[in-house]
Amino acid sequence: MDAPKRHHLYFAMMGSCVTLFVLAWGVVRLWSVPAAVVMCVVAMVIPPFAAIVANRRNPGERWFDESGDPESDRWWREMDDRRQ
Repeated sequence: MDAPKRHHLYFAMMGSCVTLFVLAWGVVRLWSVPAAVVMCVVAMVIPPFAAIVANRRNPGERWFDESGDPESDRWWREMDDRRQ
């Protein structure tokens, strides 16, 4: 999955989290407090999975190793070329 798709999925998951929370305490609690609590528990579980999705990397993607130091980055690229 490429970066733009990961970002869209992350924002969709976080948007659904906020929507669940707002609907739970703005609307659903008027009819059923237990249902609102369940909705909030579901909303509470979504952010860790959203973070995992957003930080997943593709094979060969080295964005986490880019330090900004040209010498270090050059060395890592050389090491990658040796493995392949």
